[in-house]
Amino acid sequence: MIGQYILQFVEAANLLNRTGTYLTHHALYTIAEPLYQRALAIYKQQLGTQHSLTATGLNNLALLYQALGKYEQAEPLLQQALAIYEQQLGAEDPLAAASLHNLANLYIQQGKYEQAEPLYQRALAIREQQLGAEHLHTANSLHNLAALYQALGKYGQAEPLYQRALAICEQQLGTQHPLVATGLHNLAGFYRDQGKYEQAELLYQRALSIREQQLGTQHLHTATSLHNLALLYYYQGKYEQAEPLYQRALAICESILGRDHPGTHTVRKNYATLLQTMGRGAKQRCWKRILALLSRKEWSGK
Repeated sequence: MIGQYILQFVEAANLLNRTGTYLTHHALYTIAEPLYQRALAIYKQQLGTQHSLTATGLNNLALLYQALGKYEQAEPLLQQALAIYEQQLGAEDPLAAASLHNLANLYIQQGKYEQAEPLYQRALAIREQQLGAEHLHTANSLHNLAALYQALGKYGQAEPLYQRALAICEQQLGTQHPLVATGLHNLAGFYRDQGKYEQAELLYQRALSIREQQLGTQHLHTATSLHNLALLYYYQGKYEQAEPLYQRALAICESILGRDHPGTHTVRKNYATLLQTMGRGAKQRCWKRILALLSRKEWSGK
């Protein structure tokens, strides 16, 4: 009887977790947070603090905090989840690899590259061994390790990893899947950082098209594509093409994340830089026109 009672509570927690995951996927973070918190509390109470499902609850809540930019709240939860998985399931278990991967992602967002690199490498090794070279989780590890190498300027190491990850996603999911858009988007950023703007633009446009179609025009990933394509246009001096993209990206970020989120600040700052550049350009064009008129004696002053 007691076991059945516990099972019902655990199933309720699982449902809360699944609902929270769905809401998080659709960027409904404020609604998802209390569901994750309630699920975690049930796991701890019914199963104990060292159970693998408790680790899952810790992990999901941490990822939510990470998405909200609450890095200090996320880090200890991810560390606890990793310790539980390694203790209960073993250091080579795929769930331990996922936990390593998530903790590395958090370190990347905080600029802690040296702490992230060995975690990514361990996660990739586990996934290749346990899941296979063509698995989507392996592609995820390849992709994020490539992003780290890119940040460190190790372009020769990054490019083949990006390409491998994208090829796996296209093979396993098809060319219109959101994960394919992520691969396209980040490979585009890789080319942009090297000044290969034409290659980057095509990939950014493909990624944006997929995200608008598959995730919707108001999704955060869509905002990311809008922002980075706008930034690329800015680098190319295509200011008129960049402006509406920045406007759309900023509106989405403010609506979902709020005005004070670090991601919103980044979009707002880059948009302001564009407007300042466009303003300077307008003044320069005006003075050029005045000088041209004066040179043709078309200007008469009082």
